[in-house]
Amino acid sequence: MSALINSDLPGLTLISKGKVRDIYSTSSPDHLLFVATDRISAYDVILKNGIPDKGKLLTKISLFWFSKLSHIIPNHFVTGDVDDMPKELAPFKDQLKGRAMLVKKAKVIPLEAIVRGYLTGSAWSEYKKSGTVHGISLPPNMIESQQITEPLFTPSTKAEQGAHDENISPQQASTLIGESLYNQISQAAIKLYTEAAAYAHSKGIILADTKFEFGLVPGPSGEDTLILIDELLTPDSSRYWPLEGYKAGVSQPSFDKQYLRDWLVGAGFRKGLEEGKVKGEGWTVEEGVVEGTRKRYTEVVDLLIG
Repeated sequence: MSALINSDLPGLTLISKGKVRDIYSTSSPDHLLFVATDRISAYDVILKNGIPDKGKLLTKISLFWFSKLSHIIPNHFVTGDVDDMPKELAPFKDQLKGRAMLVKKAKVIPLEAIVRGYLTGSAWSEYKKSGTVHGISLPPNMIESQQITEPLFTPSTKAEQGAHDENISPQQASTLIGESLYNQISQAAIKLYTEAAAYAHSKGIILADTKFEFGLVPGPSGEDTLILIDELLTPDSSRYWPLEGYKAGVSQPSFDKQYLRDWLVGAGFRKGLEEGKVKGEGWTVEEGVVEGTRKRYTEVVDLLIG
């Protein structure tokens, strides 16, 4: 089984190529085409080989959550059916099926809206040093992977491709985008996380943390309306742990990219080697790690959706 590393849609205009998604303009002035490839990244490095079917799994789980959580806040999803998309996409149906979304064009808000329910990852690293997470004080003597009493909204900057996002405090985020918009986003993000985490828990999964992205579209009276954009609650943007065997005080096995990150570090990756051990060579994931990553992604999708 081969991975789709790059979409190939001759005649269409590629307007953005992200770590995973290729974004195209369409004949509809109000819509964009999002294509989820099988590319995978870790530590902001795009690996040379992908994970077969990963784009389809990400699309499937995003569509599930867009539907399930649409009562909390509207989102950008229009259709995943190529037959309902602009006619110029019809010749590419085989390539797009299961991995493409037609979405509303939105003005992207330059903020990563991260919600954390458990003390792990960069939050745990910061807490060990200062007793804070994104500058927010937490109770003393907490341990790794411990559940946080109330989910924390912890924003970061949204960096350009190739640059690193930077954790910032709620105060900095509020200054960056304005207090009113910040309050709307933080409240929506907490509601989304809380409902998703409760559902995941019922399926035997802990949603430790996740990242949301938001945008603005014109409302019925021309005013800006906040919507949810990008992907939603995928293993690329979220930390999922198995509920069975969970024990605070240690790191947890995961259904997400942590497995790949651990392999990459073990293979010799460190800051400054983003282009490979030999500059320009890049990083190629071992076949066993490709299959192990695919298995983890498939398992969390099956558990959540069935």
